Amino acid sequence: MAKRMSTRVRYDRIRDNHAISRTKNGHLKRKERANRDERMAGLIKAGKFPYTPAIQSWASVQLGLPFTQLTEEQVKTLVK
Repeated sequence: MAKRMSTRVRYDRIRDNHAISRTKNGHLKRKERANRDERMAGLIKAGKFPYTPAIQSWASVQLGLPFTQLTEEQVKTLVK
């Protein structure tokens, strides 16, 4: 039978594992964000206004405005 681990040791282990996981996932997310930025810029260059919902969502987050308030010129500034 396995020896029982104290609650504090268990929680310390959980906390440490979560910190490692956050760090590792943070690096992966940073790379994916860069890839998405490149992909969206290419789609904006190739497409025409109004864009697909994915591009609309990305552009509104980048510019901090709802897409309905954005103009084509504002969105084009993201790819320069």
